Formats: sequence, C-alpha cells, structure tokens
Amino acid sequence: MVALNGLEKFSHLEDKIYRTIELAKTLRQEKDELERQLATVRGLGGDKQQLIAQIERLLAEREAVRTRVQAMLEAVAAADPELAEAIRG
Repeated sequence: MVALNGLEKFSHLEDKIYRTIELAKTLRQEKDELERQLATVRGLGGDKQQLIAQIERLLAEREAVRTRVQAMLEAVAAADPELAEAIRG
C-alpha cells in the first residue's frame, strides 16, 4: 500500500510538472505576442511623430507662400491700383 501511495504521489508530481511546462509554453507564446504588439505600437508612434513633423513643415511652407503672395499683391497694388482692385474683387 505504501508503494502505491508513493506511485500516486509520483504520478501527481508528474502531472504538476507537465502542467507547469504547458503553462510556461503558453506564457512564452503570450510574451512573444505582446512583444510583437509593442513593436507595432512603437512603430505607429514613430509614424505619428513623422506625420506631425510633416504637418508642421507644410504649415510653415503655406505661411511662407501666403507671405510671398501678399507681398506680390502689395507690389501690384502699388504699381497698378486698378488691377489690384480687380484681383481682390
């Protein structure tokens, strides 16, 4: 009876070891998936920063063009007030 009890204990221990191994495999897979997701999110954050920089650059370019057009309109107004009125109007 003692031998059977020892075998039962060994069998339970063996089951626990196998369950622990399966749990470790599952946790490793989940960790790998989370690392992939994190890399994706970090990549998106980089894209976001790149887009923000591009928007800021485009806004600065737009302001520069606006300033140049305003200067040209003022030059036209100084040279020919009638033409300037026609352009505005």
